[in-house]
Amino acid sequence: MNEVKKPKKPLIFYYGIALLAVLLFNLIAMPWIAERQIKEVGYGQFMTMTEEGNIGQVQVQSNRILFTDKEGKQVYQTGIMEDPGLVERLHKAGITDFSGQIIKETSPFLSILLTWVLPIVLFIAVGQLMTRQLMKKAGGGPDSMTFNLGKSNAKVYVKSASGIKFTDVAGEDEAKENLAEIVDYLHNPGKYSEIGASMPKGILLVGPPGTGKTMLAKAVAGEADVPFFSISGSEFVEMFVGMGASKVRDLFRQAKEKAPCIVFIDEIDAIGGKRDGRMGSNDEREQTLNQLLTEMDGFEGNNGVIILAATNRPETLDPALTRPGRFDRRVPVELPDLKGREAILKVHAKKIKIVANVDFEHIARMASGASGAELANIVNEAALRAVRDGRKEVSQADLEESIEVVIAGYQRKNAIMTDKEKMTVSYHEIGHALVAAKQTNSAPVQKITIVPRTSGALGYTLQVDEGNRYLLSKEEIENRIATYTGGRAAEEIAVGTVTTGASNDIEQATKLARAMITRYGMSEDFGMVALETVTNQYLGGDASLSCSAQTASEVDRQVVEIIKKQYEKAKSILTQNKDKLDELAQYLYKNETITGEEFMKILNSDA
Repeated sequence: MNEVKKPKKPLIFYYGIALLAVLLFNLIAMPWIAERQIKEVGYGQFMTMTEEGNIGQVQVQSNRILFTDKEGKQVYQTGIMEDPGLVERLHKAGITDFSGQIIKETSPFLSILLTWVLPIVLFIAVGQLMTRQLMKKAGGGPDSMTFNLGKSNAKVYVKSASGIKFTDVAGEDEAKENLAEIVDYLHNPGKYSEIGASMPKGILLVGPPGTGKTMLAKAVAGEADVPFFSISGSEFVEMFVGMGASKVRDLFRQAKEKAPCIVFIDEIDAIGGKRDGRMGSNDEREQTLNQLLTEMDGFEGNNGVIILAATNRPETLDPALTRPGRFDRRVPVELPDLKGREAILKVHAKKIKIVANVDFEHIARMASGASGAELANIVNEAALRAVRDGRKEVSQADLEESIEVVIAGYQRKNAIMTDKEKMTVSYHEIGHALVAAKQTNSAPVQKITIVPRTSGALGYTLQVDEGNRYLLSKEEIENRIATYTGGRAAEEIAVGTVTTGASNDIEQATKLARAMITRYGMSEDFGMVALETVTNQYLGGDASLSCSAQTASEVDRQVVEIIKKQYEKAKSILTQNKDKLDELAQYLYKNETITGEEFMKILNSDA
């Protein structure tokens, strides 16, 4: 859709230009005009005019002499000279007063009145007249504040043949199915009013960042072919009290005028947070929220205006905002599954030149857990890599490498490890892969590398799930913990020491072990008791313990016990397969990068 551009410069800009013009006129133009009235002549001409009696008035100043002709029509100026007989000649010419004002100056009060007050008064009067005319044209009332402070600055996208459609949004079939009903209502409202049904006043899109909430809202407007108002929740909150509420009123007034239309409020949690009534709370934000609630109550069910809002913090929204009658429907926009990731990759691949034999399903498996925005970035990174290599099309290898770039960063070509460090990293990564391969229900190894990356990783083992996993058993989680500890276990067995390279492994293993006890109820001692509260589930999931200090201490003890047990299991697996550990580590040390097929071939060989 094409955005309708609004004037960028407010009225205060033009006020400033006018004020600058008044200043320049008084400081430069007025003195220049006054000086232009005086004609400069030589001292000899002054003496001649005096002797001829053609002098009217004379004013002797410290640096010049001003005089007029007999009729007083022209003012002359000449310099000061050493002339003892000047006074006598002036007396003979009939001039006795040498200090009178030849150029009559205005009184200070009148001068200020004419040069400053009057222009500013006229300038303000004209500005007020212009403001009223603009307010009338915009349809504003008392709430339309001067300088557009109370105007809604929502971006307006009008009907466009090239607008975003549902076909441009992949991987969110359930969300599109929910929103398709809104499109049908905007096209055929009579079908719903006939049976007495009305569309929801508000629809709340909820999900992690990058899953396409804003794009889905635009797709609804594109499919319905109606105007689309887009504004962020933070744009309502102003430093001036009452401006946010005024913007809400103006936005809804515009929406009613352009109905049927769609109003989209992104990041609505900026103004829709819970009202706690504590001292020091943001009164301006609460006024804006109250006005939003009032406006949504004033909407008729079938007026053709649909309110869409998006947030990734639904738990922070005020209950009055999410109750039925305001935001009646919540549409989850979750991370795409395997099929969804494949569809998203194909949509973005249409925008670039790509070879015909790309296996998008394989790429989608490698990009497990990626959002739509991350998948778009992966495709773009692949295209950039192809350009850097001087090729005209994107290949399968480009897409695979771009996934690694997103996961671990670019290769550090200037990072030089010592032979001992390189061998240690080789054993570390093979330890992960070997423990994963020897356990059941572990994802197969896709790639192992010891090439340093810009994220700080000196190497990594890429595992790919065979399909979508919605549930994990206790045994599967324990196997994952054992895989995380495999790198440190391999260092201890093969090198005889431990290094700092396992810091991320330790963090991930501890996180899983703690979740088993506090969230998943997999502890025999605590059973099905929630000991941890998770907030901001779509923004990383901040966890906080909700138990006594004694219970927290017991949780820590059990976490240590779980990790120790899985660490011993990993050491046992690697000890039993010490020959394969050495062989695979030497092969990785020599080649730096090996594929999953190469790894399994060496692991299953009898040699």
